[in-house]
Amino acid sequence: MKLQRLLSLVRQAVDDYTLIDDQDHIAVGVSGGKDSLALLYVLHELQRFYPKHFTLHAFTVDLGFGIQDFSGIKAFCKGFQVPLTIIPTEIGKIVFETRKESNPCSLCAKMRKGALNLEAKAAGCNKIAYAHHKDDVIETMLLSLMFEGRFYTFPPKTFLDRTELTVIRPLMYVSEADVIGFKNKYNLPVCKNPCPADGHTKREYVKNLTSLLNKENPGIKERLFHAVISGNIEGWNSGNIGMAGTSEEVADKTCRSETSVKMQRDQTGAEEQLSESHNCHENDRESKNKKEEF
Repeated sequence: MKLQRLLSLVRQAVDDYTLIDDQDHIAVGVSGGKDSLALLYVLHELQRFYPKHFTLHAFTVDLGFGIQDFSGIKAFCKGFQVPLTIIPTEIGKIVFETRKESNPCSLCAKMRKGALNLEAKAAGCNKIAYAHHKDDVIETMLLSLMFEGRFYTFPPKTFLDRTELTVIRPLMYVSEADVIGFKNKYNLPVCKNPCPADGHTKREYVKNLTSLLNKENPGIKERLFHAVISGNIEGWNSGNIGMAGTSEEVADKTCRSETSVKMQRDQTGAEEQLSESHNCHENDRESKNKKEEF
């Protein structure tokens, strides 16, 4: 996937849901996985020509395992002249040794989110960009449907009233296959995820199920994503996006005028945990998607 195409998809998402405003100071959560590195790359490039001025600050949460190498992330951010803050924590020890959680992802996500929000607020950021892509949107919808009995997925933009930070998801129109292609083409310095629970989750189960369904029924991912856009989920109904749900359709509309979506939502703890569960497993997906690489 070429940078120009990734920029067109991200620009469309930003315009459709007014994800970026003038003078925004955006924190970018960088785990070292392909998704977060691609997000930082494309936002940095978007700065060059986007009519609204915004600044970036990268944040990496150190889970405290003591084995993660951050040199690649440091060099990546330095090359873009984006400030990087590495947040030291003992989340890994708390989750796996003190609490000995049998299902650690929820607690880990909540603690990482709290650490990131605190540092982002202290740095003067008003928004946090997460690297959730189209596949994450679909998988979270299926998780909610299958295990909670409700039709829900995280919205493109979420206001966190307790911290007065706004979470944005600029990669929402980008498929994971496209992210993999971009990673390969631009040699992103992906870091291995040290988490012991990596790849052994309900999300991974749903991810594999979705891949199987799409293999047996080509195009099902796009139809599921369209169901999200048109399914009356709060935060998704802009009333002016129409059928522009697929990557191809979005890429063809890079010159269309800006639209706006006015959202004010108080996010519950359960919804926040759903929106965070992606980052904990981002790096494990590398090996599981090699067959989709370009």
